[in-house]
Amino acid sequence: MRAEEVFLSVLAMAGFALLAFPLVRAIAERIRPRADVGIKDEVMGLREDLLTELRDMRREVAELGERVDFTERLLARHRDPERLARGGGGDG
Repeated sequence: MRAEEVFLSVLAMAGFALLAFPLVRAIAERIRPRADVGIKDEVMGLREDLLTELRDMRREVAELGERVDFTERLLARHRDPERLARGGGGDG
């Protein structure tokens, strides 16, 4: 065999290995027995927990916004009572 033929043979084998490796790994994953049968239920439970937590946080943020609005009105009433009585809510 000439050197070119050896080089091309090695190159062909390396290329085949690179292309076949992901395919063989995918087939192995598919035929492997799975122990994660209950994982889907666990993930759905976690999803429901996260949605509940998100709803609670949105409610708390809305309550905090109401408190901030109330505090701003209270401070404005003590700071500028005559301007508020005239209806001047702008900059001047």
